[in-house]
Order: sequence, then C-alpha cells, then structure tokens
Amino acid sequence: MASVDGLPSHQRSVRDRLPALLLHAAVVAGLLGGTTAFVTSEKTVTVSVDGTSRQVDTFAGTVGELLADEGLPVDSAHDLVLPTPGQSLRDGAEVVIRFGRPVLLSVDGRRRTVWTTARTVSEALVMLGVRSDGAYLSASRSRPIGRGGIEIDVRRPRHVTFLADGRRHEVTTTARTVRSALSESGVRLRQQDRITADLTKMPYAEQVVSITRVDGKRVRKEKPIRFDTVERKTDDLFKGTTEVVRQGKVGIRVRRFVETFLDGKLDSRELVKDTVAVEPVTEIVRVGTKPVPQNTPVSDGLNWSALAGCESGGNPQAVNSAGPYYGLYQFLESTWRSVGGTGIPTQFSAAEQTYRAQILYNRSGAGQWPVCGRLL
Repeated sequence: MASVDGLPSHQRSVRDRLPALLLHAAVVAGLLGGTTAFVTSEKTVTVSVDGTSRQVDTFAGTVGELLADEGLPVDSAHDLVLPTPGQSLRDGAEVVIRFGRPVLLSVDGRRRTVWTTARTVSEALVMLGVRSDGAYLSASRSRPIGRGGIEIDVRRPRHVTFLADGRRHEVTTTARTVRSALSESGVRLRQQDRITADLTKMPYAEQVVSITRVDGKRVRKEKPIRFDTVERKTDDLFKGTTEVVRQGKVGIRVRRFVETFLDGKLDSRELVKDTVAVEPVTEIVRVGTKPVPQNTPVSDGLNWSALAGCESGGNPQAVNSAGPYYGLYQFLESTWRSVGGTGIPTQFSAAEQTYRAQILYNRSGAGQWPVCGRLL
C-alpha cells in the first residue's frame, strides 16, 4: 500500500530512521577511534632507581609525568635523572634515577657537607676526588650509603719529622694528634722537655717538630736547617709539570746553653756550643719543558662533559685505587700511554686529558667506558 507521499510504508520508515542511524554510527565510530587512541598512547618503559630496575606500563607523556605517577619526587639540585624530567617519554625507553645523599666529609680535619649520587663509600670518594690510598677511613670502603647520608672521616698519610737527640726521627702517619705521631716515632718526651708543637693538634704534611731536652742547668736546643732546592729542566715532561727526583731533608743545628738560676728564676743564659749535627739534603726537582699538544681532535658533537661527570665527578685529579684509574676519564696508565700520554693523567690539564680521551674514542669507540659511554 502506498503512503500519502507516494512511497511504500516500509521505505518511508527507513527514510525516517536514517538520521538516527547515522548519529548512532558516528557515536560508535568516535568511541572506537577514542579507544584506539587511548590504547596506542600506552608505553612500557624501564625505570632504574639507584641500580634497581623494573618495567612500568604508563600513559605519561614526559619523564616528569612518569616520576609523578610513580611517586618518585626528585630534587634537581642533588638527584640525577636521565633523560631529564622535561623530555618526552618513548615506548621502550629507560629512565635512570640516582638519588643524592648528603655526606658529612672530614678530610685531614676539615669538615664540609657535600652531596653525591654514589651508593658506596668507595664510589663516593672517587666521585668527590678524595685520594685515600693508605689513608685512615672511619667507614669501610664497601659500606653502602643510604638516602639519609653518612659521615666519613678521612686522614691521609702525612710525613712528619721530629728532631731529638741529634737525630731525625721520621714517620709517615695517619695519627689524629702530634702526641700519637710522636709515640709512633719512638721518641720519648719527658715532663721537663720542651716541644715546638701542640701535642693535641693534628699533624700536617711535612711538619718539622723540634724537641729540646732540659737537664738541670744545661739546655740543648735543636733547630731545623732549611734544605736547598735544585731544578733541572727536562723535555720528558710537559710544561707546567714537575717531578721530585730526590726528596729534600732538613738538617739539624744543635745549640747548647748553660743557664744560671737564682731563687728559681733564670738569671743568665750563655751559649757554649753551636754545631751542625746533621747536614740538610738538597731536593732535586725535574721541571717539564715539553710543549703541551694543541691539536685537539674534533669531538663530533659528543658530550665529553657528561662522560667526565659520570666517570670522575668532573675532577681531573680523581684516582680510583681499584685499577688504579686516573683523571677525568679514569684511564689505566697503560691505556693512557697507548694514546701517546706520558706519566699519569692526573699530572696533566683537563684539556690534555680530553685530547687523549678523544684519541681513544676515535680508535675504539664508547665501549672503553662500559657504564658511562652511553652519555657521549
């Protein structure tokens, strides 16, 4: 049967419902499209926190959003985050977080608070550039450093000379006080004797301490005689570097006095003898004259500063006794020599160390630095 508009009733029904069907189809398509976008934005990344790694599924767009979602607040002043929080997050990326730890560091009596991302005492000393070979450490090198930090007391070996009884008594010590160092030297100090140092203070490097024996009315006083230094130029060393060939040693001058006391007070003092008991030893020093190379290879845009920061904390004088490894890029001495270096890296400037590191990279690639080479 035809309708009033000339169309069969079933055709008119389809026509009347067509707008609703089209709207429904659009909504379904929108939902499907939105779901597809939602699903495709999910990423799987690896998060490494202080050396412990785990995989995380996330919808975060940046590293900073990921850290917020995972409840990992970081302090930009002390913590290390790679990539940086502002960078976009890619599927399959690795995010490395190393939290800073406060270290109350005392080196030879000088105290300061520093921050480090090192996880052990040994690693912290290397990153902070503290030479500790043969030193006294208040904490084991292998001791882990928690987030709360640690206190480390370092007393490095010091050479101290005691002048007593016409002889030099030399000792290399990590003692906390002059009194303890004196005990190590084997010199006995009597109550009436006089000493030119505070027994309660920490001894310093190359300190010379004179001991005057007091026996009745006769006084024997010993004083150091300074040694001379002779410099010898050599082209075996680069300009600005020196090498001690022979260590200088102070001599000893002995002066004897006769003192006269009246009613317990000194009335007169007479010098009766002045002799040189021990001659000083002249110090011999080699002074480098070899020009420092200026032809630095092109770095090809590599981030040498980041590599140095990871390897040594950016300290050209850093030494890790495990190798031992030296300088900004932690060279073995044999590797340093293989790229044309002489001596050891810590004897040279940061520019010279970078020059040798670039030669090594051009020859062998970033694999020479297994942990930090990825930062180049």
